[in-house]
Amino acid sequence: MLKPNLPMIHDEEGACIPKGLPMVVDAHVHIFPHDIFSAIRHWFDENAWRIRYQLTTSKVFDFMLSHGITHVVALQYAHKPGISETLNRYMAQKCQEYPGRVTGLATVFPGEDGAECILQRAFDSGLSGLKLHAHVQCFDMNAEAMNPLYDLCQSNDKPIVMHVGREPKSEAYRCDPYQICGAERLERVLINYPKLRVCVPHLGFDEITEYRNLIEKYDTLWLDTTMVLTDYFPIKEIVELKDYRLQRIMYGSDFPNIPYAWDRELKWLAESGLPLDDLE
Repeated sequence: MLKPNLPMIHDEEGACIPKGLPMVVDAHVHIFPHDIFSAIRHWFDENAWRIRYQLTTSKVFDFMLSHGITHVVALQYAHKPGISETLNRYMAQKCQEYPGRVTGLATVFPGEDGAECILQRAFDSGLSGLKLHAHVQCFDMNAEAMNPLYDLCQSNDKPIVMHVGREPKSEAYRCDPYQICGAERLERVLINYPKLRVCVPHLGFDEITEYRNLIEKYDTLWLDTTMVLTDYFPIKEIVELKDYRLQRIMYGSDFPNIPYAWDRELKWLAESGLPLDDLE
């Protein structure tokens, strides 16, 4: 799905959120220290699209909040062992600069030495959950090594935002997401950890129907909309949000690592015909 030279779209962007929407919480915004942000942009240049918004962390937050986003949920992930502690300190510091406006999640590299202690320290510092990315970190969500992380999140009543949908995959990843991701695998986690709250980004793309069915079965599962409400990816199934359990759907943008205008999905939502109560 991801491949070199995907287009950057020069669509018009708005100065504020589109009319007709309630207050907007963006549940999927990325920040990183400068050197990692630069490396990620280089990776996207080589393997996907040119990122339209090449901003520092503070400018990411300033942009979103000044354009009418009420609250930002900030995410990052450790692409290798040994950097999680630094990333978590960075996240906590940046969130403190925007009190009441930004919620930050922690990260660990699954299986790294001291992962549970790293995560507990991050929670103690004020971070509000855990972000994991199976495509980048190449973990099997059903492996025994994951259980201490699930236990810790469950005992601290902290959610996990876990990219375990199979798409968008890339040949540049170190592992094949189709071998380690999927709705059936996630359901095992939900069964084994009935109090663990999980959010899967991208509506679980490419298993749109399977993940829609899961949120009907499990009160502890949420999905976010990131990048699947637009027409950027060739999604085979038509996404009809009115058919979803909307209390389990969150809006997410993937800002700033996107190839189109920041409000592209918000415009889609404003024109979707969903009642205001459903949009809230």
